[in-house]
Amino acid sequence: MKKIAVIGGGINGLCSAWALAKAGYAVTLYERDQIMRATSAASTKLLHGGLRYLEQGDFRLVREALRERAWWLSQVPEITQTIELVLPIYEDSQRGRWLPKLGLWLYDRLAGQHNIAPHRWCSSSELHRLAPTLKSQGLRGGFIFYDGQMDDYQLGLWVAEQARAAGVKIIEQQAVKRIQPDGTVEISTLRLKYDSLVNVTGPWAVSLLAESQLSSHYQLDLVRGSHILFNRPMERGYFLAVPGERRICFVLPYQGKTLVGTTEVRHSFPQPIKCSEAEANYLLKVYNAYFTETVNEIDESFSGVRPLIQSATDPSKTTREYALETQGRIVTVYGGKWTTARALGQKVANTVQTMLCK
Repeated sequence: MKKIAVIGGGINGLCSAWALAKAGYAVTLYERDQIMRATSAASTKLLHGGLRYLEQGDFRLVREALRERAWWLSQVPEITQTIELVLPIYEDSQRGRWLPKLGLWLYDRLAGQHNIAPHRWCSSSELHRLAPTLKSQGLRGGFIFYDGQMDDYQLGLWVAEQARAAGVKIIEQQAVKRIQPDGTVEISTLRLKYDSLVNVTGPWAVSLLAESQLSSHYQLDLVRGSHILFNRPMERGYFLAVPGERRICFVLPYQGKTLVGTTEVRHSFPQPIKCSEAEANYLLKVYNAYFTETVNEIDESFSGVRPLIQSATDPSKTTREYALETQGRIVTVYGGKWTTARALGQKVANTVQTMLCK
């Protein structure tokens, strides 16, 4: 049986290991800390196609994510659920009414048979009845649409259980120092040989290659996404344009609290991964611009660093697509969305299989 090493215990690493084990390989996954404790547990808690990605033309990714959204919702209902989202339109909204309408029409079409429910328009009076805490001055109405929501950490642990049941050996607290194109993994003082290696270390994928004296055809845009929570129940979710910007923020009900996120700030290591005061104030400002009940203090915050493939000067316009690169027996994963982790894992397994058949 061919032996495969997967390096990285986030959701993409776990899904890759699971897919490889189902394909018949002996898989060992190495995680330098604990699985699902970094970027993968610091998401906006959504299983979504990415409505805003349509503006970047990422139609393939959105279609794939909507299909995968349906899979997560149907297969793990105890940790996932659908969520109703409000997209309000005001008189001064930069996108007006018809651009969001076109985007939501495409969103429904790309989801196809996997669509949760079609979007609909609400008048300002109807929206005020549905969302009484939303500011009504200048409100023209809004759209209602649907996506999925999850507990990202618990859903990741569920994937880890499936991977272990398929035969994956998960080793935590074990940092990989270097990897080599011949399949060698250097761990502490040990050098272990595998038939193939998968570098799926997220924000650290390029640095692991650099430490191994290997080049890369891709560069990562490391973008910190911060979120805040406060102890106030929220009746439904909101998809909100940041005032004066083209960016989008979410305001969501989450475990009895209100979650607001996310920011998009370029990050560099060893800078700590945490929500800055400026980010917290930015998110509070977004919330207070839309809701009648002002919030001045937050109860919790969390941040994660997303490894986006470098493609734009503005991080909010960087593609959310992912890419695979092979070097000898190494497969490196760049980028990747939470929702599409299972599909990415299957592509990793297919790539490894093709590599080993040569």
